[in-house]
Amino acid sequence: MEKPLTQHIVPGRKPLNLKEYEQVGGYASVRKVLKEMAPQEVQTLVKDSNLRGRGGAGFNTGLKWSFVPMGPEAAQPKYLVANADEMEPGTFKDRLLLEGNPHQLIEGMIVAAYAIEASISYVFLRWAYKVAAQEITQAIQEAYEAGYLGKNILGSGFDLEMHLHTGVGRYMCGEETALLNALEGKRANPRAKPPFPQVSGLFGKPTIVNNVETLCCLPHIINNGAEWFKKLGLTEDAGTKLYGVSGRVKKPGCWELPMGTTIREILEEHAGGMQDGYLFRGLLPGGASTDFLVEEHLDLPMDYGAIQAAGSRMGTGTMIILDDQTCPVGFTLNLQHFFAQESCGFCTPCREGLPWVEKILLAIDKGEGKPEHLLTLDFHTKYLGPGNTFCALAPGAMEPLQSALKYFREDFERHIHEHHCPWSKSKVWQPSI
Repeated sequence: MEKPLTQHIVPGRKPLNLKEYEQVGGYASVRKVLKEMAPQEVQTLVKDSNLRGRGGAGFNTGLKWSFVPMGPEAAQPKYLVANADEMEPGTFKDRLLLEGNPHQLIEGMIVAAYAIEASISYVFLRWAYKVAAQEITQAIQEAYEAGYLGKNILGSGFDLEMHLHTGVGRYMCGEETALLNALEGKRANPRAKPPFPQVSGLFGKPTIVNNVETLCCLPHIINNGAEWFKKLGLTEDAGTKLYGVSGRVKKPGCWELPMGTTIREILEEHAGGMQDGYLFRGLLPGGASTDFLVEEHLDLPMDYGAIQAAGSRMGTGTMIILDDQTCPVGFTLNLQHFFAQESCGFCTPCREGLPWVEKILLAIDKGEGKPEHLLTLDFHTKYLGPGNTFCALAPGAMEPLQSALKYFREDFERHIHEHHCPWSKSKVWQPSI
């Protein structure tokens, strides 16, 4: 099994420095694109490879690049931003790449910047990733010293500056236009679209924002070709994918596997199955903002199409497992607390709706719920859904809620009828004063 993204990452070992990275073929793709390919040829190759964004949306990367104005008449400077603000609950795949092989990210960013004729780039990093910040800073310095960054890279006439920007811990910055506002020193609110960032992004200039894992795929596509990349996948979606599992499994972790590997294989073979004494009830397939899947879905391939057809999203591909001894109401309440806390407050449905959802779930969890509360929650899943907010934060928050109400409704009803949480014998219901 080929593992291009993680083949040089060894847990517990420092990442490869520049010389070591070059010895295993590092920066070969940079030499190739600068000396042999025009920017539009790079765009076409990546588009043909069917590389889809690994941050959750799954949009074709080369197609996304193609919307950037090109040529001497295009606005300058153009920007490339690596979205390393990995704050989706249950997601830790990009951290593995950032800490384990930062030069791979830098190489991919140079390729992407060349493809869109960008001259300035940023790594927008989650505030808590202190080790990653140290490793990226060191790797950027080495790349400058070796001539891979700066003016006239490798004598090609192509210039690229690269900067590390550390966020301040807002989930909202994962949304690309809110991220751009934060980079400009503004409040991290989403922007209205159009104009899209490809035309008017950072400081009003053409900008591409790509996920870390997406960018790390680029050197391997350039070096090995589009057909090679497509053959790595087991389904119509191409490449390998970093899949993760957290929860009460025997071996929680993150693994690079062929795109389309089944949920069952990931859960049972790689994560070791459920811990002794615990049974599987459900999972969120791609982080907190995806719909629950249950036992009947375990043999589905983890790819964009199959998971969407099942009523969820692959998202980041990092599963959160719900076991039979964890309260589904408390599980959902914990997620809604996070989303309500992280709302930027820019639009009314999100600002007002998410705290109200949290309050209702808290009442149900405490044994103070009423039957009509379930109808109110059903209402919120529709009116905080897609098309009613400026960005995807509230619709994403509704995905675990609406699917919990679908698959675990009896658990919600038990809380209401029994006036306490069945999973906590220590909780004794008392009427509200």
